[in-house]
Amino acid sequence: MNLVQHFNFKPLAALSLWFVLCCLAPLCAAEPLQVFVSVVPQKHFAEKVGGDQVKVESMVQPGFSPETYEPSAQQISALSKAKLYVRVGMPFEDAWMKRIQGVNPSMLFIDAREGVQLRNLEAHSHEGHESHTDDKVIEPDPHLWVSPRIAKQMAKQLADTFSRLRPEHSQLFNKNYESFAAELDQLDQELIELFKDKQNHKFMVFHPAWGYLADAYGLQQIPIEVEGKEPGAKALAALIKEAQEAQVKTIFVQPQFSQRAAEQVAKAIGGQVVSIDNLAEDYIPNLRKAARLIAGVERE
Repeated sequence: MNLVQHFNFKPLAALSLWFVLCCLAPLCAAEPLQVFVSVVPQKHFAEKVGGDQVKVESMVQPGFSPETYEPSAQQISALSKAKLYVRVGMPFEDAWMKRIQGVNPSMLFIDAREGVQLRNLEAHSHEGHESHTDDKVIEPDPHLWVSPRIAKQMAKQLADTFSRLRPEHSQLFNKNYESFAAELDQLDQELIELFKDKQNHKFMVFHPAWGYLADAYGLQQIPIEVEGKEPGAKALAALIKEAQEAQVKTIFVQPQFSQRAAEQVAKAIGGQVVSIDNLAEDYIPNLRKAARLIAGVERE
C-alpha cells in the first residue's frame, strides 16, 4: 500500500498555513502613524488619543524655548516619513513651514488653532515703556493648551484626524478621546472652583504664556517681558509699581527663560520667584499645580 496516497495532508496543510500567517502577521500589521507636533503638551494629547497606534514627536524638545527654537537636521529628516503635522503657530513654524512642507509634500498639515477663539499676546502699556506698540504687529497668542477647555478641542481634532487617516481604528481613537475629555472636564471643574472667589486676580509672569488660562477663569496676567526681551529701566520701574499696587508677591517664570528681570522685581517688592512650566508633558497634574500656585493656595 502506498502510504503517501492514503495520508491525509489536510490537517498538516492547515497547520502550516496557520503557522505562516502567524509569522507574517507582525509584518503585515500597519506601522504606528508617524505624527509631529509643535510642543510637548500636544505630544501628550496625541498619545492619550492615539495610544499605541501613533508615534509622536515634538518639534520643540524638553528644556528648549518655542520662541527661539530651530528644528534640527535629524528632525527635518524624520519629517520625510511622517504622515501628520499639527501646528499651534509658534514663531519657528512661521519661519520653517515652507521648508517643512517641502520635505514631505504628501504629509497632512492641520492647525490646532482651528475653531479656537484666539487672543492676542498682551500689549505692554506700562508707564514709561520704551517701546511703541502701536507700530508693532500684534500677534495671536499661540499658548492654546494652558486652558483645559481648549485642550479638549485640540484632543477632539486629533481624534477626528487620526480616524480620517486610520479609519479602521476610529472606534479606539474616539473611546480614548472620550476618556481624556472626561479628565479635562474634571480639571476644568476643579479650576472653576479654585478661582471662583478670585475674579480679576492679578498674577505676574515673565513670559505671557498663561493668557488662555487667565481668560478662562477671570484672571489677569501681567507680563514682564517686552516684545520677547527683558524690560528696560523705565519699564522695570513701572512694573515694580504695578506689582506693588496689585499686591503681587510672587513672580512666575518658566525654566526656559532668564529669571534676572523677575528676580529684580521680586526683590523690589519683597516677593519670590516661582517656576511654573507650561511645556511639561504630564499635562493635568502640571496644570493643576500651576493653577494652585497662581491662586496662592499652594506654595513652593
